Amino acid sequence: MAFQRYVLIAGIVVLSLLLMIRWGEFQQKHAALNAAPQSVARTEGSLPAVAGGAELPSASSAQATALPGANAETSGTPPTANRYVRVQTDVFDIKLDLLGGDIVYTALPKYSAKLETPDVPFELLQENEKRQYVARTGLIGVDKGMSGRPLYQTDAAEYHMADDADTLTVVLHTTRDNIDVEKRFIFHRGDYLVTIDYTAANKSEQPWSGAVFGQLTRDSSPDPSVATGGFGVSSFLGGATNKIDPSSTTSEGYHKIKFKDMKDSPLKVQQQGGWIAIVQHYFLAAWIPAADQQSEFKTAADGDLHSVSFAGTSQVVAPGASGHFSAQLYMGPKDQNRLRTISPGLDLSVDYGILWWIAQPLFLLLTKLHGWLGNWGWSIMVLTLLVKSAFFWLNAKAYTSMANMRRVQPKLTEIRERYADDKQKQSQEMMSLYKTEKINPLGGCLPMVVQMPVFFALYWMLLESVDLRHAPWILWIHDLSAMDPFYVLPLLMGATMFFQQRLNPPPPDPMQAKVMQWMPVMFTFFFLWFPAGLVLYYIVNNLLSIVQQYIITKRLNPS
Repeated sequence: MAFQRYVLIAGIVVLSLLLMIRWGEFQQKHAALNAAPQSVARTEGSLPAVAGGAELPSASSAQATALPGANAETSGTPPTANRYVRVQTDVFDIKLDLLGGDIVYTALPKYSAKLETPDVPFELLQENEKRQYVARTGLIGVDKGMSGRPLYQTDAAEYHMADDADTLTVVLHTTRDNIDVEKRFIFHRGDYLVTIDYTAANKSEQPWSGAVFGQLTRDSSPDPSVATGGFGVSSFLGGATNKIDPSSTTSEGYHKIKFKDMKDSPLKVQQQGGWIAIVQHYFLAAWIPAADQQSEFKTAADGDLHSVSFAGTSQVVAPGASGHFSAQLYMGPKDQNRLRTISPGLDLSVDYGILWWIAQPLFLLLTKLHGWLGNWGWSIMVLTLLVKSAFFWLNAKAYTSMANMRRVQPKLTEIRERYADDKQKQSQEMMSLYKTEKINPLGGCLPMVVQMPVFFALYWMLLESVDLRHAPWILWIHDLSAMDPFYVLPLLMGATMFFQQRLNPPPPDPMQAKVMQWMPVMFTFFFLWFPAGLVLYYIVNNLLSIVQQYIITKRLNPS
């Protein structure tokens, strides 16, 4: 019968899409694991030069130029014990390398690495045996690729933001080729955006030309913010920028850049303002040059190292004068509200895919609900009720059609038996019955298909929103963004799907009936690895559907 065939087709389509999601996630994780180096232990290694009109420093430049007037202990490369400066704020635990003044370690105390270790912060930037991921910045003309990074000095080995302070400024200084450089890191309370200001005083007798650059370099090690299960959640890991077409004169929003593309087809564009980043699940690091500055953006790759960078417009500083340079670096969560205020398109790093136009309003509504209820689990349940209400009349038509199909099921059976040997006549009589009874055999299927984009938009919204990371609901559900550790919710979802299916008219074909009977089992299997928040949505949606469908069925078929 046509109706059952369409229902069966719809179910197969949903299962296929679910399988594609799970297979895509598995492939992405498998590729990342294969690409990860066997050992990434390195304190100094090669780094691709990516600068506009000049060679940027390479991490292989192990020797820094000795500072004028420096004693033997600080000349050249400093001892390891004296090389790093620790900076702590309410949102950062950072390690600065005085060789170049780079950020080589960033931990985020407000985000735990794992749910079971709340006191261990999530580490975004690292330079150790586990991961190479650093943020370099400097002045072209002072940071010289061939002669090495400048060695900075500072007044203290540790800096801590005072409890009553709103900002913390860390000042580094160095002198090279009669250019006095003061490098200031400015941190703000509660903010993951860091301002890096430079003042370059020209003490020479010749004009000096310089420009600010920023660079993010990462290896291909797996994303530490991704779940570790066999079907763990996978999100994009790679570069991103707001512009990629060199011929375009305007910003184009958001573009992802795969690590392999940085080697095969490296990016090189110029624009005013803009940003360039390395993104991963829930977190990102992004360089944002001054909005009124013309900059060149590049990507590059060298072996297992991949870099994104910008280089600003050169300034000429006359003898005896000073030049000022500035850029900003964001290192933190994909907070859409904050990213939206930093630079156009940066909030799109929260990647909801092609259904973003559905996912974005759903996220805004969910955020509003959370503001009122204070719990993401209850907020998801209320969101489900609201979405279900929006489709109330559409679902009512679908369930009415199903109830009518159940009502005429005996007549359809009689027609099939009467014209068992004449399929054409059987189809004609069945269509005549549909017309007489005013039944649309597709009425129960099409409304479900229409709602499928909402389901998949919710899937990506719940996966990508850092707000739900480690967000508890009740009892054993301590993280709505992760799978249910005891599989209770997926089993409940399968049970609700089974009871909902019992309210539908059974397919006349024995093979179709068997396939439909196995649908709840297959869906339950796929949902075992889905985020608990998404499974919760589906359970509530099924329960509401059962109630609505039961009422309509009883109204049309009192017996």
